[in-house]
Amino acid sequence: MVSPQPQPQPAMPHVLLIPYPAQGHVNPFLKLAKALHARSFHVTFVNTEYNHGRLIRARGAGAVAGDDRIRFDTIPDGLPPSDLDATQDIWALCEATRRTGPAALRELVERIGRRTDGVPPVSCVIADGAMGYAVHVAKEMGLLAYLFFTTSGCGFLGYLNFDQLVKRGYVPLKDDSCWRNGYLDTPVDWMDGMLPGVRLRDIPTFIRTTNADDTMLCINIKQCEVDAPAASGILLNTFDDLEHHALDAIRARLPNTFTVGPLLASPSPSPAYLPSLTSSLWRDDDRCAAWLDEYGHNKEEAGGSVVYVNFGSITVVTGEQMDEFAWGLAASGFPFLWVVRPDMVRGGWAVPAGFAAAVGRGGDSWWGGVIRRPC
Repeated sequence: MVSPQPQPQPAMPHVLLIPYPAQGHVNPFLKLAKALHARSFHVTFVNTEYNHGRLIRARGAGAVAGDDRIRFDTIPDGLPPSDLDATQDIWALCEATRRTGPAALRELVERIGRRTDGVPPVSCVIADGAMGYAVHVAKEMGLLAYLFFTTSGCGFLGYLNFDQLVKRGYVPLKDDSCWRNGYLDTPVDWMDGMLPGVRLRDIPTFIRTTNADDTMLCINIKQCEVDAPAASGILLNTFDDLEHHALDAIRARLPNTFTVGPLLASPSPSPAYLPSLTSSLWRDDDRCAAWLDEYGHNKEEAGGSVVYVNFGSITVVTGEQMDEFAWGLAASGFPFLWVVRPDMVRGGWAVPAGFAAAVGRGGDSWWGGVIRRPC
């Protein structure tokens, strides 16, 4: 009798994760990577070469060390080389990644497929919604391709309605006066799935342009009208009980929409060392923790409350705007923690004369609750 031959074991599923190279996109992607790792997926996390270097400088080599089932790799972003630890121009970055990304992604998938160290070939690509080119490359290569939109459900629903806002004449704005004359208070409650009372100002801000050919407006319309329908499915960092109205409207257009959130609150049953894999592109300034403890113990002052001010990872403002924010915070009378990125102000910014005294604190990079870099 001939003994039955052992059947080959199927290869472990291998997911390639491609976040858009900005902090608010990288963070949830790394959470998703850890969740997939905990469920026995092999994961390759793809940073741009620029952000990979920033991670190592900010967090050390351990930030991208990985293990035998979660690895980090890179692709170029298409922009000129830079050694600055600064936020890249969002418009130029979007255009560059869409121009150079397809060839770079194809080469990366093929290179992984040639490995002989036990790493399985890529079987699925999960790309950021802003990296929609990855869907078309993955499908050409016979791979599953999902888009992960890191915004809320209602935020994504806003993007899905960009085309209608253009067709109905709401966008582009007629001129710059629309920013100040109340036009942004125009109701748009005809959008299915939105809560009553939604206005133009509640829609993602890429609609706030007077140019019909605006880069970000056109890219967002394309990712919703071309890239998302071509994907194997859509992933959202939310959950059904929270946003079922918005999700019902989204699934009416994109039936294969799945919720994977809230990733921030998801327990991580991964090995203990994986939490050391962090995604912050900035060095921490943990002096804020001691400062918060000080106010937390002083319940008589503002009831122990602290105002937290953070404009995110890509916002750029003028020095005049910063002065206005600063004096507004001082006038509030509340203790505050204000995160100021080093690259946030065009031309740089110095604290207004008398500001430190007005808020009762001083210091070179720490003024009354103002920190130069994220904590």
